[in-house]
Parts: sequence; C-alpha cells; structure tokens
Amino acid sequence: MDNIEKLEKHLWEAADQLRANSKLSSSEYSMPVLGLIFLRHAYNRFLKAEAEIKQTLPTSTRAGSSAIAVMDKSHFLGKRALFLPEKARYDYLITTTEDKGEAVINAMNLIEAENAELLQGILPKDFRIFEPDVLLQLLKIFNNDALKNISGDVFGRIYEYFLMKFAMEGAQDKGEFFTPISLVQMIVNVIEPNHGNVLDPACGSGGMFVQTSHFLENEGKEATGTVTFYGQEKTDTTIKLAKMNLAVHNLEGQIANENSFYKDAHN
Repeated sequence: MDNIEKLEKHLWEAADQLRANSKLSSSEYSMPVLGLIFLRHAYNRFLKAEAEIKQTLPTSTRAGSSAIAVMDKSHFLGKRALFLPEKARYDYLITTTEDKGEAVINAMNLIEAENAELLQGILPKDFRIFEPDVLLQLLKIFNNDALKNISGDVFGRIYEYFLMKFAMEGAQDKGEFFTPISLVQMIVNVIEPNHGNVLDPACGSGGMFVQTSHFLENEGKEATGTVTFYGQEKTDTTIKLAKMNLAVHNLEGQIANENSFYKDAHN
C-alpha cells in the first residue's frame, strides 16, 4: 500500500511540475492527462490479454505475426480488454517520430472507432494545447517502469488520485465537487449493493460505481453480471470523466446527460 501511495505521489508531482512550467490552467490540463492514464492502462491490459490469447491459439499460429493475424476484437473483449490498433498502442506513441499531439489524437480516434458503443465521443482529443516537449515528457512519465506490470486496480487508484488532485487544484466549477473516496466507501458499505440495479442520480466521475465494484470483489464477486450501473449527470465533461473512470476499472454503465432535479432518465 505504501508503495502505491508513493507511486501516486511521484506521478502527480512529476505531471504537476510540467503544468506549473507551462501556460496551462489545471482545468485545461486535467482531461488530457487523465486521457494519457487511460491510454497507458488500456495498453497494459492489451498486452496482458494478448499474452493469454496467444496461449489458446493453435501451436502453428503462436509465433510472431501469424498469431497476431488470427486475433481479433472478440478475443480481447473476452478478456475484458480493449483491442488496440497498432497506432493506438503506448509504445508506438513513445517511439513514433510523427507529431506527438497528432499521434495521440489519432490513437484516441482509433480506440473510439474500435469501441464505439462504449467510448464514442468520450476520449479527450485536446492534445494540441501542449508544447511538443511537454507532451513527450508526459508520455514518458506514464511510461514509468513501475507502471508496466501493475494491475488494473492500481491504475484505477492512480486515475482516482489524479481526479481528486485536479479537483483540489480547482478543476471543478459551477458548484460541482469531488466527493472524497473515503466518504463514498462509507456510503457503499452502509448500502451493501451486492445485487440488482445501482443508481447514482448525481454520479459525478463514477466513484459510487467503482467503490461498488470493490465491495463486490471483497465478497468474491464480479460487478459484471451481478449489478447494473445507472447514472445521471448534467455536464458533458463530467460524463466523459465517469465513462473513462468506468473503462479504467473495466466496468460498464448507462450514464445519461440529464439534470436529476428535473428528469429521471432511467425510470
């Protein structure tokens, strides 16, 4: 636990130092940085799933490009991972000599196209705001050796840690606030959502759904197939944060763009 906390703090301090030396505000900086965390997580899961899939293929197709050729999106969905086209993979973004901003934007578009039902129009694409060297340094920060072999749950923690820090730095407005994770955990532990539908009519960045999944894991269950998540939020940006948060934690949910004071979108 201490090592994870140290890693979270190290990553935040490195990323925040870059922001402090740029002309960007915290609100401008937050979505693209969270998008890079999403990309790094998606690539980790892709590599893990790829290795597992190769073991299930016929012996004659396991080596090199022949194995890749017989893999398709369905193989990766079965492993609860996103299929990533070559130009959407983190190692390509690190090594490519093309403009980094354009390369990352293209990666986001490719991932959305491959996973339209889950992510269409959700991933950030405002990477042209960065100076080229700043974006390269950000990509390198999340290519840290310590991040290459960690689990999805740790990536989820890092994503939520950055959400919290951006909120504290002023990346919230119009009366919206980031509810501390400890408070959400307490609410979930009181409710004990171990079956059926889970509705959060002001779901924010999706913390209630994530903590419900952790609650179920502690009971030896998986959220998928056990509960169905429904949420509402009135701002498009917050919905994108929530859907990215769910994707980082390998969860799915129906989140409507509605003001809950006036409409119950899920009946």
